[in-house]
Amino acid sequence: MDILCCPVCKGELELKVDKKEGDDILEGKLICHKCNVKYPIQEGIPDLLPRNI
Repeated sequence: MDILCCPVCKGELELKVDKKEGDDILEGKLICHKCNVKYPIQEGIPDLLPRNI
């Protein structure tokens, strides 16, 4: 998490976990409060593609 940042504004991302298995995060989201964008995590894979704001 320390090396991840928002691809739009380079702000810090907050992790919200919905489903976890051991140390693996399977479902959730990464939230940038600076530009108010949410990036989903599905099946353990974060989707950090920039969104149209």
